Amino acid sequence: MSEIPAPLSRRLFAEGLGTAILVATVVGSGIMAERLAGGNQAIALLGNTIPTGAILIVIITILGPISGAHFNPAVTLVSAIRGTTRWPEVVPYVLVQCLCGIVGTIFAHLMFDLAPLMIGTTARSGPSQWLAEAVATFTLILTILGGPRYSPQSIAWLVGLVITAAYWFTSSTSFANPAVTLARGFTTTFAGIAINHVPAFVVAQIVGALIAIWVATFLFPSTLQTRVMIPGE
Repeated sequence: MSEIPAPLSRRLFAEGLGTAILVATVVGSGIMAERLAGGNQAIALLGNTIPTGAILIVIITILGPISGAHFNPAVTLVSAIRGTTRWPEVVPYVLVQCLCGIVGTIFAHLMFDLAPLMIGTTARSGPSQWLAEAVATFTLILTILGGPRYSPQSIAWLVGLVITAAYWFTSSTSFANPAVTLARGFTTTFAGIAINHVPAFVVAQIVGALIAIWVATFLFPSTLQTRVMIPGE
């Protein structure tokens, strides 16, 4: 894919919009699922999983050609390391992703008649949770780096499906995204995380992303170093 022609302002708008929609979907579907599940946590998780995977396919498809559809600071970092995003653009991308992720939480709360922001209290900590986040992010980044090599037209579906799967095979339910993790630190609902547990999740996610780069370099040595759509949760 050739160089993305959109100006930085348009790309940042696309990143912010996509991240806000993603977080609103994660938090909003969690609220709806919990209300309708009647206390059945498996049903609630399923109700949270399907909309998340679905919205990823949509926003990657429609916004990817504009910004690359990162929606994830870990993806932006990987993109910069691999030379597909300019380093001076990393901070603007990450700031927009984080701020608009919180906006997504606010909109989800308002749609369900809740306070705009609530400091997260759901305990998600410990070695097993951190390992799960590293594994989830590793799997996401490996998918993003390998997908364009073998099936570039399927990347939106691949990302949506890997996050759908990771919701269920990881103990952390696959946050795999520092911006989304931060945004979920401002809700006490089903998708929330205690705000003081956010930093450790982010560290684990970055570690998983960096390991994925190394593995992808070994597995896909001839992957072209061009600006490709590298979307992320």
